Amino acid sequence: MKIALLGKGKTGSKVLENKTHQVIAFDSKNPPTFEKLETFDLIISFLPGDVFKSFIPLLIETKLPVVTGSTGFEWPTQLDQTLKDKKISWIYASNFSLGVAVLKQMLAKLSAAKEMFSTHHTSIHEIHHTHKKDAPSGTALSMQNWMKETCSVTSERTGDVIGFHELTFDTGSEKIKLSHEALDRKLFADGAIWAAEYLSKNPTYGLNSFQDILERTL
Repeated sequence: MKIALLGKGKTGSKVLENKTHQVIAFDSKNPPTFEKLETFDLIISFLPGDVFKSFIPLLIETKLPVVTGSTGFEWPTQLDQTLKDKKISWIYASNFSLGVAVLKQMLAKLSAAKEMFSTHHTSIHEIHHTHKKDAPSGTALSMQNWMKETCSVTSERTGDVIGFHELTFDTGSEKIKLSHEALDRKLFADGAIWAAEYLSKNPTYGLNSFQDILERTL
């Protein structure tokens, strides 16, 4: 498979290390155009969210499958329907970790059990490297979504931390803590490649969550 990579930063560079597929990167010195992209089979993006959002019309024009880990922006409201109408398959994720997929299942159980407690407070703390622009992280916001409630979310930017997320469920008389720590950015690249391979074999029109796709295959 010939993959166009948009964004070769900390995570994108790990996608470039993949030896299974041909991966060619685009950046400010080699900007993507319709003529360049139409020669590829699929697009993977790890661009900053605002930059990725500016490329959405171009990506739709190519009609290529897209796998994106870009965060820090809001999706256009009609995008899912537009992709379905044009028979285009996209997968997005705030975190391409397979471990976070397991964490989601655990949070779903905790969310379902919270009615057992007369009172509780849920907080999320996330830590990332100093170059990460969006805060809270997309994964922290997803965790809040999975708990189906408003949580107290705090963010920390320090050193070269790849990604740490911890949820604390405090009832006053006991605490439940669930955490996930990324130790190597390769795991995000591997997840994106897995999603790319999935789309190459299973066209899934519309804007699809990586989590939802994983749950269909588990």
